[in-house]
Amino acid sequence: MKLSKNEIADFNKSCNQDYKHENDFLRSKFTKKGIDIDAIIKKVADFQVAIPSWALGAGGTRFGRFSYGGEPATLEQKLNDVGLIHALTKSAGTVSLHIPWDIPEDINAIKEIAANHGIVFDAMNSNTFQDQPNAEETYKYGSLNSTDKRAREYAVEHNKEVIRIGKALGSKSLTVWLADGASFPGQLNFQTALKNTEDSLQQIYAAMPEDWKLFIEYKPYEPNFYSTTIQDWGTSFMLANACGERAYTLVDLGHHLPNTNIEQIVATLMHKGKLGGFHFNDSKYGDDDLTVGSIKPYALFLIFNELVYGMENNPQNPYPAWMIDASHNIKDPLEDLIQSLEAILMAYAKALLVDQKALKTAQLENDVVKCQEILQDAYNTDVRSILKAAREQAGGAVDPLKAYRAFQVRQQLIDERGLEVQATGL
Repeated sequence: MKLSKNEIADFNKSCNQDYKHENDFLRSKFTKKGIDIDAIIKKVADFQVAIPSWALGAGGTRFGRFSYGGEPATLEQKLNDVGLIHALTKSAGTVSLHIPWDIPEDINAIKEIAANHGIVFDAMNSNTFQDQPNAEETYKYGSLNSTDKRAREYAVEHNKEVIRIGKALGSKSLTVWLADGASFPGQLNFQTALKNTEDSLQQIYAAMPEDWKLFIEYKPYEPNFYSTTIQDWGTSFMLANACGERAYTLVDLGHHLPNTNIEQIVATLMHKGKLGGFHFNDSKYGDDDLTVGSIKPYALFLIFNELVYGMENNPQNPYPAWMIDASHNIKDPLEDLIQSLEAILMAYAKALLVDQKALKTAQLENDVVKCQEILQDAYNTDVRSILKAAREQAGGAVDPLKAYRAFQVRQQLIDERGLEVQATGL
C-alpha cells in the first residue's frame, strides 16, 4: 500500500482550516517577543525522527504477545510501513535497522524501496543480548564484557558485520546497547568487566569508516538486575572518550532510574560535545517503552528546551540522531508511532517558543518565579496549529492519525498480508 500526494492533498482540503487563523494569533503574540512563528514552522517541517525496523509489529512482554493483523513479515514490508508513516507525517524520513532481525537479502533492492519512499538509513543497531540460531558462542554471561575471550571476539565481529551492512546501505552510525551485567553479587569483577567492554568497543570503533559515529547506550538495570556494565551516562561518556572523537553517548528516555533529571544530563553532554543520539519513549515505572509524551509530557518539553538551547549554543556537539524506541503492546503500531511523532514535534515546537532572552535575564536576576512563568507560557501554548502548517508545507496530512483511519490503512494491510503474520523484533 502506498498513499499518493494527491490523496493526501484531497484529504487536507476536507479538513478544518482554522489552524491558519490560529497561527495568525500566535504570530501576533510571539512577534512581540522576537519569536518568528514561520521560522518555527519551517524547523518543525524539517525535523526527522528515525523509525526502528523492530517497532512496526505488535510488541510484547515476557508474559505474552498479542498479534495485530497486517504486520510486516519482511524488511521490504517494514520499509513500506515506514513509507506510509512518512507520507502522512513527513517527519519519519529515516529508518534504523536492527541486525540480525532485519538483514537485507538484496542491498540494492532495499535501497531502491527506501528511496521510493524518500527514506534514508539512520543508525544501525547490533544485537549481542540474544543468542541467535546456530551461534558459535553464547552471550549468556556477557558479550563485550565477557570473561570468555571467544565470546568477546564473536560479539565484536558481529558489530563489524553490522558496520559492513550499514556501509552498503548508506548509514553513517552504529548504536551499541549491551545487556551485559550481573544478576548476583560476586558474579563478575566490575573492573574486569569494564576493561573488557572498553577494549571491545575500541576494536569496534577502529573498524568504523572515518565518517561514521559510534553511539554508546546505557541502562541501569534489565535484564541483569544487580549490575549493568554500562549503567549510566557517566560510564557511557567515559567509554566514548576512551574510543575517540567520533564516539558519543546515546540517551534513551526509559534508561534511567525514576525521577532522574534527564534534561540536566542532556545539557551536560551537549556542553561536552558528546550527545550523539536520542531514543524517545515514555514510562511510569521503568523502561516501560510507552508512547512518547503519554505519561510525562512536561518532562519531555523540559528536555527539548535543553536540546534546543544546546543545538543553538553548542557547536562542538553534532546534530543529534533522533529515534523512537517503544513497544506497542496493545495498540496499532503505526497509530502509536504517529502519536509519538506528534508528541515529539509538539515538545520541540513548544521549546522553540521559549523566550530565551527573557529567560536568560530572569536567570541572571535570580527571578525564579519569572523563570518558571517563561517556561510554562511556552509549554501551555497550543502548538497543534504549527504542526498542521508544517505538515501541509512539507506535503503531509494536516491530521495524520485522522488520515490514517480515513484511508483505512490497517484494514488494507490486513487484506494484503493477512491476520496471522508476525513481525521480527519486539
